[in-house]
Amino acid sequence: MAKNQTQDVDPYTAMESLREALSEAGIVFPSLSVDHSSPDLRLVELGRVRADVALRLAEALRGDREQ
Repeated sequence: MAKNQTQDVDPYTAMESLREALSEAGIVFPSLSVDHSSPDLRLVELGRVRADVALRLAEALRGDREQ
């Protein structure tokens, strides 16, 4: 995504889209939220997750490549 496009992305929309995609993969990021401390940067806070959740995320991102 080009830099000028990243500035137009609503962080709430991005967060909910990510939450939905993670949920479809059976993954929950309990701390997923919009970072309100730097509104101009439009950051999404991923937060911390347990090691098993990080492993499931890595597997989901890899898809069938490593199976």
